[in-house]
Amino acid sequence: MSATMTPASNDRIARRFAALKAEGRGALVTYTTAGDPDAARALEILRGLPAAGADVIEVGMPFSDPMADGPTVQAAAIRALAAGMTLKGTLDTIAAFREGDTDTPVVLMGYYNPIYIYGAEAFARDAAAAGVDGVLIVDLPPEEADEMIGALRAHGLSLIMLTTPTTDETRLDEILRYASGFLYHVSITGITGSASAENEAVDSMIRMIRSRTDLPVVVGFGIKTPEQARAFAGMADGAVVGSAIVSRIAADEDPLGFVKELANAVRGR
Repeated sequence: MSATMTPASNDRIARRFAALKAEGRGALVTYTTAGDPDAARALEILRGLPAAGADVIEVGMPFSDPMADGPTVQAAAIRALAAGMTLKGTLDTIAAFREGDTDTPVVLMGYYNPIYIYGAEAFARDAAAAGVDGVLIVDLPPEEADEMIGALRAHGLSLIMLTTPTTDETRLDEILRYASGFLYHVSITGITGSASAENEAVDSMIRMIRSRTDLPVVVGFGIKTPEQARAFAGMADGAVVGSAIVSRIAADEDPLGFVKELANAVRGR
């Protein structure tokens, strides 16, 4: 896959980013954990996200050792696992969501261990059947991605790859050999929900990335407020908000009301 390759025109992710570009704005990308706080409530929240203003939805695959995640998302995974959520249950949740929404792109985000146990081919097949559009595997570097990328491509799924503040041009070119859908730029060196990024540093990285690919670039990690979401969605092709939403779920507050605030900010309202 070349550094300038763009997804097929019939792909939900490509259609959504093209539509947003035509609107002249970036995407609001939301993250929640499948099964948090329980399967029924998680599905209810998931179904409400598009109407609240989410343009792209990331769904976390609960895992017992989420090494890139901060305490907020770690606790969400523990709650989900304790409530009985599994990888198969996560796919069932997406399938249930798709019964009422065939347009919103859905990306699964998580770690390779559960997928390895499930089987890469079986996972890609079942994820595609459930209505998943892409997969972001935090601990799968390009050097180890051949089996997974082959399975995903065979079933029309994107492999969303990560870049970080330490990614140089040589490493970026290696990442772009595998990336499709969009790139997820980790704005800080740290875990989710931790310190916020500096705008100038992120802007510089986005410019470097865009000089080498046409793929959309979204920014995540450390985006907690509507103001930050607006700033980074305007700078990149989208902003990801996760821990700040998950913390409201944990507190039994209204996560969808907060998503509406984020969406209004991203839309300049």
